[in-house]
Amino acid sequence: MSMNARHRAPSPLRGRAPLAGVVVVLVALAFSVTGFSSASFSARTVNPVGTVTAASDWTPPTVAVTQPAGSTVNGTTTIAATASDAQSGVAQVVLQYQPADASSWVTLCTDATAPYSCSWDTRASGATPDGPYDLRAIATDKAGYSTTSEVVRTYVANTFAVVLAPLGEVLTGTTTASMTVYNAGIGFGSVRLEYAPAGTTRWTTACSAFLLINTASSCQWNTATVPDGTYDLRATYSGSASTVQTDVLVDNTRPAVTMTDPGTPLSGSRTFAATATDAGSGVETVELQYSQGTTGTWKALCTVAAAPWSCRYDTTALAGGTYAFRAVATDAAGLQTTSAIVANRVVDNTVSSVSLADPGQYLTGTVTLTASANASAGITSVRIQRAPAGGTTWTDVCTDTTAPYSCAFDTKAVGDGSYDLRAQLVDVRGTTTTSAVVGARFVDNSPLRALDVQASNGGGTLGRLDNGDSLILTYSEKLAPASVVAGWDGSARPVTVRLRDGNVSPIGGGAKDDTIDVPGVNLGAVNLKADYVKSGKTVQWSGTMTATTVTVGTTTRTVVTVALGGVTSGSGLRTVTTAATMMWTPSAAATDLSGQKCSTAPAVETGTADRDF
Repeated sequence: MSMNARHRAPSPLRGRAPLAGVVVVLVALAFSVTGFSSASFSARTVNPVGTVTAASDWTPPTVAVTQPAGSTVNGTTTIAATASDAQSGVAQVVLQYQPADASSWVTLCTDATAPYSCSWDTRASGATPDGPYDLRAIATDKAGYSTTSEVVRTYVANTFAVVLAPLGEVLTGTTTASMTVYNAGIGFGSVRLEYAPAGTTRWTTACSAFLLINTASSCQWNTATVPDGTYDLRATYSGSASTVQTDVLVDNTRPAVTMTDPGTPLSGSRTFAATATDAGSGVETVELQYSQGTTGTWKALCTVAAAPWSCRYDTTALAGGTYAFRAVATDAAGLQTTSAIVANRVVDNTVSSVSLADPGQYLTGTVTLTASANASAGITSVRIQRAPAGGTTWTDVCTDTTAPYSCAFDTKAVGDGSYDLRAQLVDVRGTTTTSAVVGARFVDNSPLRALDVQASNGGGTLGRLDNGDSLILTYSEKLAPASVVAGWDGSARPVTVRLRDGNVSPIGGGAKDDTIDVPGVNLGAVNLKADYVKSGKTVQWSGTMTATTVTVGTTTRTVVTVALGGVTSGSGLRTVTTAATMMWTPSAAATDLSGQKCSTAPAVETGTADRDF
């Protein structure tokens, strides 16, 4: 895994009053993939108090490797990249290669002049035997910022070789296999695509094509002829085989989806939801839809990309009348299922209506509670109330007479525990309308809690978990290390680090909810909110866990760092290409120095969403 353009350290508490007459300037060091900037100061601002200088270029360059023609190379070939920087300009571009999915990059050359390229002798000293290779480029601008490109894959073919073009991680329906035989001389016969259940050697022909030497031959494989599951794939010719593509998922089963009845009548802001499952490639998205009357014209309420498959929708945006609702689930293979229709639900915002926005599962400190209200007769006031979960004794949190109807709920004024919340509207006629209950919201003001979760670069592939990468967990206070694991004093300790697909992990909600934890250690688990491992797979690393303390103001906090070593079991690692925000759910078994249990309220990764590994 590789750190993105900004490595964020555990975030300290902010908000320290400035001293009179002193100008405080916070300069954020923007980290690159390979380190921090050595930018020289070149722009200047003057004020009556003092002089402050700042770098004129804080933007990293852009860079991309050019895909070799035909995705195959041999002999001496040119590897090229494009790079640009609109501020200070590009200082240099480093071109590198490594065996596919390894973590041992080799530098081909460093080029300081566009067009950025260098020669690669793929036959030199046997350093690059035939097979698949990854290529990347690292551009550095004249201000010292660096950016690492996306990885491009090519195949070195200097001797006889059978090559199967990548078929993808998930296959459904009929797929085209492209196979090439290199340096075979004069050959006859056919080249075959073969499959075997993952991890076995029970090879079966899927399809075959007439041999075209040094040119791609293709055949069609109907994946519906085999049961859903993971398979290894290869191409063969005349007793020789290509590199095996492992753990390719065949998924021809559509997801299951059910629209949750939103109730009737509907008014104000309501939650619309569905349940969706897919045991194969996992649910990718769920679109919640509505249709007015019997027209059959379906429109989207919202599209949800992660469980729970729900969203809030303000029904005042819909004309009054009768509606039908449904959900459409799409899995990672592209297969779709439409739920049964929930019909004859009435939207009516012409009479008094009130709803309370969900403030979240966990409430800490002062929380803003907000209600939406509507009354054709006019609104006198809106009360927001609380009660012990499941109870019937309601206590006013506040009363508001003007929109937006909201108030500050000081949760420290009540005991920790589970509470129900609701809103009541009083119109000018004195009629009271009560909202639906937002139930079982947990007030938790434990001083020890999860504060932040971050990832650190180990020098591997961007978006992929690699040897040397770290997960950094910051607690709000000082932790008792022995409560995390018996006998631990915070010094370096060997551990096992586990990554599980979201369809396997008990806290995952689908394929995009892959999770990391440390078995046997009371750290809880981190939902990566991204798809780092193939469906149904688990990968484990050897690792090292250490605890340090940091002091911010008057608060001393514990930071636990879990560093990955080598893979000890499992396969199916993926490279993530989209930004995500991790969420850490700590364990209540961990305690502070006085024995106070840790809150189980999740901590969401601070800062801009990024590719963490």
